[in-house]
Amino acid sequence: MRHVFIINPRAGKRDQTARIYQMADRLRALHGLDCACMLTDRPGGATEMARRLAESGAALRVYACGGDGTVSEVANGLAGFSNAAMTCVPAGTGNDFLKNFGPDLEKFRDAENLWDGPVFPLDLIDCNGRYCLTIACNGVDAQVAEGVHLYSRSPLLNGRGSYLASVAANFLLRDIGYHWTVTLDGEAAEGDFALVSVCNGRHYGGGSTPVPEARMDDGVLNTILVRKISKLSFARLFRVYSAGNYRQLPTVARSVTAREIRIRSEAEEIVTCLDGECFRSREVVLRLADKRVNFFGPKGCDPNATAC
Repeated sequence: MRHVFIINPRAGKRDQTARIYQMADRLRALHGLDCACMLTDRPGGATEMARRLAESGAALRVYACGGDGTVSEVANGLAGFSNAAMTCVPAGTGNDFLKNFGPDLEKFRDAENLWDGPVFPLDLIDCNGRYCLTIACNGVDAQVAEGVHLYSRSPLLNGRGSYLASVAANFLLRDIGYHWTVTLDGEAAEGDFALVSVCNGRHYGGGSTPVPEARMDDGVLNTILVRKISKLSFARLFRVYSAGNYRQLPTVARSVTAREIRIRSEAEEIVTCLDGECFRSREVVLRLADKRVNFFGPKGCDPNATAC
C-alpha cells in the first residue's frame, strides 16, 4: 500500500508543506509505511498526479493536502479507480467539504488518525464532465464566488474583504436574475431564476447550508431552485436560505431530487461554481455519479454527521 500526500503549498493563509512532510515522516517511522509527498503548483495539477498514480494499478491511499479546490482535484483524478482511496488533510481557509463530518473535522488535521481508517464510497456530481464533491451552484452565489477569486488578487483585501467586495459588486452593479430553461429529469421549465444549486453535501460558501438533508452516499442529488426576486427581498431572505430553512420560502424556493439537471441560457453565460472553482458556459448538465470515489477517514467518522 502506497501513501501519497499531494500538497498545495498555496492553499490557506500559510504554507503548510513542512508540517505535512513531517507528518509523512512520522508515519514512515512509526508504522513502516511507504510514504511519498508531491507538490502541485498549478490548477489541475493535483488531478493529473492522482490519476497517474491510480493508473499504476497499485493499492493507493492519497491525502489531499489543501483546501476544497485541492480535494476536488484529487477526487477528479481518482474517480472510478477501485484500487485507490482518498482523504483530506485540511490546509485551506474554508474547508467546507470536511464540515460534512461535523466535529471529526479536527481529526483530519493529523494523518495519524487517517492512515488505517475505514474506506467507504461517496457519490459525486458529474457537471459537464467534471466531478464535484459537495455543491454545484449556478447563478448569483456562483457569481459572488467568481468575484471573490478576482478580488482576492488585490493586496489591499483579505479573504473577508474579498468576499464583501464581491457581494457589493454583484448586488449593486448586476442583475441577480437569469432567464434559463431548467430541465429536471426531462421536464423543462423556462423562467427567471436567482440560483440553482445541486447538493451532494451540505456546506458551501463559508457558512451556507442550503439543503441540510443532503447526504453524500445515498444515491440522491438534492437540487434547490430559487426564483428571481427583488434585490431587497433576496437580501432579506438569503439568511433563511443559507440556514437551510427553504421550506419557510414556499413561493420563492423549492427542492427536488432529480437525477439529471440541465440548465440552458440563450443570453449571457451561466456562472457555475464546483467546490469553489468557477467556470462559464451556455449549458450546464449535472448528473448523479453514484458511489464514484473511495474515501477514508478517522475511525467512526460519518460524512453525513451534520445531516438532518
